[in-house]
Amino acid sequence: MDAQARLPLESWGRRLMTRAEAWADRSRPRRWAYEFLWFGLKQGWACLFGGLMLALIVVVFLVWPDGAPLARYDVLVIGALAIQGAMLAFRLESWEEARVIFLFHIAGTVMELFKTAHGSWIYPEESVLRIGAVPLFSGFMYAAVGSYIARVQRIFHIRVTGYPPLWTTWLLAAAIYVNFFAHHWLPDVRLALFAATALLFGRGWFHFTADRTRRSMPLLLGYGLVALFIWIAENLGTLVRAWIYPSQIAGWHPVSLGKLGSWFLLMIISIVLVSLARPPEPEISRSA
Repeated sequence: MDAQARLPLESWGRRLMTRAEAWADRSRPRRWAYEFLWFGLKQGWACLFGGLMLALIVVVFLVWPDGAPLARYDVLVIGALAIQGAMLAFRLESWEEARVIFLFHIAGTVMELFKTAHGSWIYPEESVLRIGAVPLFSGFMYAAVGSYIARVQRIFHIRVTGYPPLWTTWLLAAAIYVNFFAHHWLPDVRLALFAATALLFGRGWFHFTADRTRRSMPLLLGYGLVALFIWIAENLGTLVRAWIYPSQIAGWHPVSLGKLGSWFLLMIISIVLVSLARPPEPEISRSA
């Protein structure tokens, strides 16, 4: 039997793509619009885990009844496990990536325990599936960042130039992680960490393909954009009071823009953790 006859949906998709590309190639504005559309679609596909987690958080806190036998936070834990299992079952993540992403659970949960103990943020509802003041679903929020980084590299065929030696990124990530804890007693060296990050990654570039043309972007710009979207997601999470900052107890207001710096530094830790399983691949020059 003909392969196209066995896969009618694939055949239909290829015909649709051919027509769409022909439409886009008629003018430069159409090509840009078409490429931007694909960029958005692929970004959405790359952050599938995070998008599903955020949707789950919002829906559960909007529709799950107060006083139900199963607490909202416990529903989130069960839902997050289901999402993670489906990602592996449908081979949207590899087991190797899952093992590294599990490190996000550990690192994130440890930081959550410490930060909640020091009153940095609060989980205002009760639950069973928790460690101390930290519901277990919180670790999946960190894992969502790792899942995105691993998937976006595959989906956009990301390669890099000017990436610093791996051992220097390990030292930087360790220093960032330690500072998240130590600044409660010692001087906050965040500015020095920003400077070190700029020094190490300032010459680096991503190279990626959204549609058919190879594009480039500075590493620092890419990290900053991801941090911005995490900040937006955090605003949604606090809006439905999945967790809140002390200043939001009396009423919600947007999370401080200063948190963007924290998320940017977290991005560096995330990139380094994912590099343990998937080291950055160098871009091969076309003239080579």
